[in-house]
Amino acid sequence: MKILAYCVAVITLIIFASANLAKENEKPEWVSLFNGKDIKDWNVKIHRHEYNKNFGNTFRVEDGLIKVRYDQYGDFDDQFGHLYYKTPFSYYHLKLEYRFIGQLHNGAPSYTLRNSGVMFHSQDPKTMPKEQDWPISIEMQFLGGLSDGKARPTGNMCSPGTNVVYNGKIAADHCINSTSKTYDGDQWVKAELIVLGDSLITHIINGDTVLKYSKPQIGGDVANRYDPKIKIDGKLLKSGFIALQSEGQPIDFRKIEIKDLSTARKK
Repeated sequence: MKILAYCVAVITLIIFASANLAKENEKPEWVSLFNGKDIKDWNVKIHRHEYNKNFGNTFRVEDGLIKVRYDQYGDFDDQFGHLYYKTPFSYYHLKLEYRFIGQLHNGAPSYTLRNSGVMFHSQDPKTMPKEQDWPISIEMQFLGGLSDGKARPTGNMCSPGTNVVYNGKIAADHCINSTSKTYDGDQWVKAELIVLGDSLITHIINGDTVLKYSKPQIGGDVANRYDPKIKIDGKLLKSGFIALQSEGQPIDFRKIEIKDLSTARKK
C-alpha cells in the first residue's frame, strides 16, 4: 500500500508540474481585428451624426483595406469621425499599417493635412452625444511628411479630454512629438502601440521605439460637448475602446492585429 501511495503521489506531482510548465509556455497570440472583408465588428461615431450612422460611407472596405473617404461629403463641416472596435482592451500590443493618399477634403481644417491616428483607452462611443466632436481618449497620432524637406514625425501622442505623465509630470501640451523619422508620399508605415493599463504606454514606428509616457487619465480639454458625467478629471484610464480616425484626409488601414497581454501580466 505504501508503494502504491508513493507511486500515486509521484504521478500527481508529475502531472501538476507538466500542467504548470505548459501554462508557463503559453504565449499570447496575435488576433486580427479586421477580417479584410467588412467592418461588422466595428462601430461608427461621426460628429453631428447619431451613433453607428456611417455618414457618406466614410469608413468602407475595398481591396482588403479599411478606407477612409469623403467623396460623398459636401463641405467637411467638422464632421470628425471614428471607427471603433466592438470591445474594449486594457493590456495589449496593437499593430497596424497605414498610408496617406489623395488630397485633404474641401473645408477640412488645415492642421488635418496628412493627419490621422488611432484612439485608445477611449470612452464607449455609445456614451457620446450627437454633437460631441472628439472622444475622451488618448491618440497615437499619424502624420505624413509634406515632401518639403522639413521634419514631421509620426507616432505622436495627443490627448483629447485627457492628460498623460511625460518626463515625470503631467504633459503641458495637448500633443507630444515622437522621435520618428518623416515619411513622405503614400508609403505604408507600420505602427505599434504597447498599452499596459494605466501605467506605461509605448509607441513604435517601423520597428523603432519613438515615444513613452504613463498614467493616462481624464483631464484637459479639446474634446467638446461631452456628457459631463463621463468626464471625471483625474480618473486613471485602465482600459477603453480602440478607434481609427477620420478627420478630412483620405487614409488606408490594413493588418490590424492585437495581442492580449493580460495573461502575461498575471504571471
